[in-house]
Amino acid sequence: MAKTKLTAGRISDFQCPIDKAQSFLWCSEVQGLAVRATPSSTRKRFIFESKVKGKTVRMTIGEVSVWSISQAQQEARRLQTIIDQGNDPRQIKIELDASKEAEIEASALKARRESITLAMVWPIYIEARKNKWSEWHIRDHENIVNIGGVKKIRGKGFTEPGPLASLLNVKLADLSGITIGKWLALETASRPTRAALAFRLLSGLINWCESQSDYSGLIPSGACKAQQVRDELPSKKSKEGDCLQREQLKPWFDGVINMVNVVESAYLQALLMTGARRRELAALRWTDIDFKWMSLTIRDKVEGERTIPLTPYVARLLSKLPKNNEWVFSSAVSASGYLTEPRLGHQRALAKSGLPSLSIHGLRRSFGSLAEWTETPTGVVAQIMGHKPSALAEKHYRRRPLDLLRKWHINIESWILEQAEIKNEETFTSENFSK
Repeated sequence: MAKTKLTAGRISDFQCPIDKAQSFLWCSEVQGLAVRATPSSTRKRFIFESKVKGKTVRMTIGEVSVWSISQAQQEARRLQTIIDQGNDPRQIKIELDASKEAEIEASALKARRESITLAMVWPIYIEARKNKWSEWHIRDHENIVNIGGVKKIRGKGFTEPGPLASLLNVKLADLSGITIGKWLALETASRPTRAALAFRLLSGLINWCESQSDYSGLIPSGACKAQQVRDELPSKKSKEGDCLQREQLKPWFDGVINMVNVVESAYLQALLMTGARRRELAALRWTDIDFKWMSLTIRDKVEGERTIPLTPYVARLLSKLPKNNEWVFSSAVSASGYLTEPRLGHQRALAKSGLPSLSIHGLRRSFGSLAEWTETPTGVVAQIMGHKPSALAEKHYRRRPLDLLRKWHINIESWILEQAEIKNEETFTSENFSK
């Protein structure tokens, strides 16, 4: 096997005879290095040949148009060093290639993870958790990220974006305490209650992300607990004065009873008389009412459902409502088919009666507050309203039957009607109503 010093000219002149499959120009300076040529191709390659554990090993280094002679010689020496150390350079190459591929894949995965935005993960989060949530909780998660801009069904103009809409395009990796704090400050200034809800839902998503391998570690640690966030959180205190006083009952009933929309009127009165949450009562179906045994089954957001007394006055209100669909408080303009936005009508009734502003939730507060005038046991009021038991005895031993709740609930209703100077009609008694 003749060897020669490799030069550019000799490599250029080197050709493979037509009658041979391949031919080699061996380097005299570096052991195992050669230029390989074939008659079917003008492309020539540097190759390296040696023995590993008694077997001949031949490896391609690269094309002569890419590799210089000195580079090829350096690579040949490196490969021979590997062999001298008792290793197979082919196996080393496989391992290196696998390592590089894994590194490239890891880098790509990291880039993909870091590009994930809140908008991308929000629907995945809802889908993963919806089986554990109520219909209202799912709707809250959908509404809070609504981008708005849709023509209003009622009133003029377009719907406004949900509180979290401005964060949808933010990457999870950028949801730092500073980012959340700035967002919270802007939202709290214009709609503190909605901002507080949005923050709670966002916190839930962040906690969920930390439990998922696809998203764990992306959101900066402690983002929702940062000082910037705590400084901007809306107060958790209830609104002062957001409750009807005893002397306000008459003008309130005068205004609400004379509302044009009889469904809204009945709904607001029933809210005050039951102390139910606004969406619990709004989603009441006709099948949830038992006029014979005078009971209401309410879809409770805490316990799933609860059954409370159907008091005489409320029974008379509900029995007069039109049965347009399955919902007791039906609505022709709501997508859900039931009443969803009673605030405007309520505020107009308050204004006509000369009363200060009162939220819909304020009616629930009013029930709990006014019940104290009747000296009704706190546990009875809590059970009717669907509050969690506040003491050990209440929690484990005192689950009152419906007939006992009814005794106290009718007392509360009668007292409220008396203060409102509403005449006690014959149909106000469960005995007459069941006839």
